[in-house]
Amino acid sequence: MTRLQGKTAVITGGATGIGLASARRFIAEGAFVYVFGRRQAALDAAVAELGDQARGVQGSVSDLGDLDRLYAAVKAERGGLDILFANAGTGAFAPLGAITPEHYDSIFDVNVKGLLFSVQKGLPLMKAGGSIILTGSTTGEMGTAQFSIYSATKAAVRNFARSWAQDLRGTGIRVNVLSPGPTRTDLALEVVGAEAFEALGALTALGRLGDPAETAGAAAFLASDDSSFMTGSEMFVDGGLAQV
Repeated sequence: MTRLQGKTAVITGGATGIGLASARRFIAEGAFVYVFGRRQAALDAAVAELGDQARGVQGSVSDLGDLDRLYAAVKAERGGLDILFANAGTGAFAPLGAITPEHYDSIFDVNVKGLLFSVQKGLPLMKAGGSIILTGSTTGEMGTAQFSIYSATKAAVRNFARSWAQDLRGTGIRVNVLSPGPTRTDLALEVVGAEAFEALGALTALGRLGDPAETAGAAAFLASDDSSFMTGSEMFVDGGLAQV
């Protein structure tokens, strides 16, 4: 399929997990992709795998100067932007009573502030008909023990899409949320632990963990004109976890 032929995409958190799987899929469908991430070694490995239709830019979404460098690179080489997948995120457990300011700041700085400015700073490069995709989570819809701060950030992301769809009226730019359920990524396994994460996968209606490639397929749909009448929406790729 070549639904994304000739399009330019940015994927934050693009060097591993769902971001990397989405970069693979976008390139397979014809896009040129900038992958943005904190770890240079992971970026180098990702770009080496993805080939000449990818560029890596090192930085953190919580650093506004790093975001400026990212979009300066996009503007200089490609001139504009068709797809912005604001995917970078982080999480950690802390039950009510043990939440510290440091815990709060570290997660909100990436998942809310970082996502906000990833979008706002990329917006001047977005073309009419462009697609903005925000990574949400089933936790934004469900109560999750010891995970309230992360969950609150994802609830904020959901409202960003609703509000920004209104802000973007008349521009031809769409914004939607892609919300994975338990998906087998290195970050998720590190945060939750392999045994507990497998148990969570067993709770889904499909009885298993998701694969990043499955979420990438949904991301490609939201990035393409196949979803041209969708904005302000949330698409779940969660094995039914938050649905049934």
